[in-house]
Amino acid sequence: MAGGKMSARQKMINLMYLVFIAMLAMNMSKEVLSSFGFMNEKLTENNISTTAKNNEAYANLATKASEQAAKFGPLKLKADKIKQYSADFYQYLEELKSKMTADIVDKKDYESMDKTAFLDEYFFKGDKFTKEGNEFLAKINGYRTDVNAVLGNGNKFSSVLDKRFSTKAQTNRDDKKIPWLEYRYKGFPLVASLANITQMQADIKNTESDIISNLLGGKLEEALSLNNYKGIVSLDKSAYFAGEKVKGQVVLGRYDATLVPNKVILNGRDATSLVKDGQVVLNMPAGNVGEKTIKGTIFFKENGEDVPVEFNSKYSVIAEPSAAVVSADKMNVVYRGLSNPISVSLPGVSDNNIRVSATGGSLSGSGGKYTIRPSSGNTVNINVSATLSSGNTVNSSSTFRIKDIPAAMGSVRGKYGTVRMPRSGLLNSPISAGLPDFEFDLQINVQSFKIKVPGQLTIIVNGTRLSDAAKRVLGKARRGDQINIYDIKASANGFNLKKVLPVNIELTN
Repeated sequence: MAGGKMSARQKMINLMYLVFIAMLAMNMSKEVLSSFGFMNEKLTENNISTTAKNNEAYANLATKASEQAAKFGPLKLKADKIKQYSADFYQYLEELKSKMTADIVDKKDYESMDKTAFLDEYFFKGDKFTKEGNEFLAKINGYRTDVNAVLGNGNKFSSVLDKRFSTKAQTNRDDKKIPWLEYRYKGFPLVASLANITQMQADIKNTESDIISNLLGGKLEEALSLNNYKGIVSLDKSAYFAGEKVKGQVVLGRYDATLVPNKVILNGRDATSLVKDGQVVLNMPAGNVGEKTIKGTIFFKENGEDVPVEFNSKYSVIAEPSAAVVSADKMNVVYRGLSNPISVSLPGVSDNNIRVSATGGSLSGSGGKYTIRPSSGNTVNINVSATLSSGNTVNSSSTFRIKDIPAAMGSVRGKYGTVRMPRSGLLNSPISAGLPDFEFDLQINVQSFKIKVPGQLTIIVNGTRLSDAAKRVLGKARRGDQINIYDIKASANGFNLKKVLPVNIELTN
């Protein structure tokens, strides 16, 4: 361009043009070097930001593991290993970058980082790798292998790790296989290799972020999976009467054995010890007859605070039958003058919610056990009223016939009818009265009686033992005579008996 038959002016113009092209090429090379430097700066900033996000994710996982060890503990163990492997590899690369720029005063003078000598000598020796070069490869391969081992065979990140941290030989444009280390780092300007290593650090940080997010997201997806849900029938109560409407809801409940509460309050008491496989296992007495309530609060740790989950349910206790109930339709009887026991109950309703009254007699008692003392009429009615849990009211009435106490029987020495005994036995024995085979065990008191000895006048005796007059008359009786004791006056429970049958004594001497 500067040769041939040209004027001196033209030769000068052509020479200046060549110098201009050379300068333009030089400026372009410096711009490329600066671009690598600026890219390295941007990657470094992104690595700092990603590190902060990763640290938050690790801290979040640590909190969840402390709150729900069974659920998040295994995940934290994996995350801790990956964090350690990543930190060790990242620090190794950071130290390598420091060695690469150790002789550069201005770390941002990227135009001066155009030499290739450092890594060419650090990683390579002729056609072979140096100890440092082999160590670099071992660090990359080791990180990929260790993380895969933590995640297990067939993990979804295996292909990602193989791509990001591959050291396989590369094919150049001449279709020739070149070792990965030589293909990536031999003969490159220092600033380009620096950006390349910073990009590898970014791959480490992004790998951590992807894995931790996936571990937590996978656990959340597992928890939300419909396979962990069951349909639960939640009725307003667990016992109903015929004709009553069954009310309640069908809801979805999630079962998770790893979601363990840290505290349980059941009916006002601490029941944390009842937790098993994430469930509060109930095992308690049903209680007395009536409607019962099970309520309380389950506390779970979330973000360091107790989150309460309340529960409330009801059930009914019905008396367990111990025998069949058989009633004699004609035997609904109460006795005049006595406190007749009456039991009142209503299945599914507690005794304190039952109201009992009576007509034709005086009623006393409570808690299902009452006594009725009939008045002067012929019948007595027991009236029962109760309000059920459904809001309905039950009214019932039972009628009982009133009967007099049956006739008592006179007795001597506990024997009735005709009693054989010696004269001395009658002289020393009191006259009594009783009600054999009667339902009530009554204490009968004799006030007076008459004694008749054959051939003698009838003697009236007050009290239970023979008077002197009666003894004189008895002294005139002969062996074989029947002494008649009759017209016995007696009372029971303060009530005068209408009739007491006589007792006969046959003297044996």
